[in-house]
Amino acid sequence: MQSGGVVERVGHITEVCADEAADVVAIESALVAVREASAWLDARHAQLVSKLALASSFPESVIAAAAKSSIAAASRSCERAATLAVTPGLAGALGDGAITSAHIDVVTRGSKQLPLAQRTELFDRVESLVAVAEAATVDEFAKRVGLEVRRLQAEDAIDRLERQRRDTRVSSWVDNDGMWNLRGQFDPLTGVRLDAKLRATVEALFPEAPPAGCPVDPLEKQKFLAAHALAALLDGAGGTGRVGRPEFVVVVDADADRSIHGAGPVALWPIPVEIAPQVLAELAGHSDLHTVVVCNGIVLHAPGELNLGRSTRLANRAQRRALRGLYATCGIPGCTVGFDRCKLHHIIWWRHGGLTDLENLIPVCSKHHGRIHNDNWVITLGPNRELTLRLPDGSTQSTGPPTIRAA
Repeated sequence: MQSGGVVERVGHITEVCADEAADVVAIESALVAVREASAWLDARHAQLVSKLALASSFPESVIAAAAKSSIAAASRSCERAATLAVTPGLAGALGDGAITSAHIDVVTRGSKQLPLAQRTELFDRVESLVAVAEAATVDEFAKRVGLEVRRLQAEDAIDRLERQRRDTRVSSWVDNDGMWNLRGQFDPLTGVRLDAKLRATVEALFPEAPPAGCPVDPLEKQKFLAAHALAALLDGAGGTGRVGRPEFVVVVDADADRSIHGAGPVALWPIPVEIAPQVLAELAGHSDLHTVVVCNGIVLHAPGELNLGRSTRLANRAQRRALRGLYATCGIPGCTVGFDRCKLHHIIWWRHGGLTDLENLIPVCSKHHGRIHNDNWVITLGPNRELTLRLPDGSTQSTGPPTIRAA
């Protein structure tokens, strides 16, 4: 589109704005004209930014001052200009007003999910999708670009795993304090198995009280217990009866954004490392898989015994699996400590006759567990696990039903 076309569109926009009797068709045509004129200006803006990048050592500062915007916004303008520079087809469509700058930003965001070696391939593929961009909304185009990103990631998944396996290393050294240090890096499949074995050993060795010298800080405490669990495993004293099989919980949320009777349930896999979907099949063959069905704060189905009554004070593995389907973190409002670092607390305390039943258990981190038992914090649960926290000063905090998406 030439500058004369922009002038025509500006004139049309002005006329419709001045026409008090303008109908829907006229207003819609003016809105299209606004989009096309804005796109042309965005294309010119990108060209100026590209020129500025060659003339200034800190173009973002100049852009922010000229536009009266933030440095962050100026940085996004530089990224958009860089994307347009390597996608001439999209640049032409933007200049013609056929697409918007938001379409370009979709490509920029998608490229950031890929290593540098794969970004060029994404840009080449996007160039063949210009017609798609011209016909699609930004959301529709984002889905298509996302598909191309996932395809590129999938193509690299197996090669990446092999590289990770070749890069597996363990090293040790003695520091200046005389401490023997151990450092290791492992491929994600091995890492998941090691993580599962360490967690199971920690649970088996320290079900109630930690050993002497254990730190109070929750993060340092977990590191301390993991170190002792590793030492016990090396001595053959893990005592878990397990051989390091990972345990995955597939959460089927019947109250998710999509209906379980409509588009299908939503499955969530709380995996502690990044693993490509193509590699999950191999991992699944060496894992324990469990399905937990939840809806609006209620566990509809979970394997194992979920109600132990007064037979034991300690929650079992089945109860932890079930609650993992509801909680991503500590159940106290605003706490971000992950579920796997939490204890299961009795709402009605065990010493007060509370039952070790699922409806009487909630995950809380070590810090908040101490506040509940020592600082007179009182928590109650509603019928859908709506939590009310009453503090000693009389104030309260409340949450709705828990959801693992809160993470």
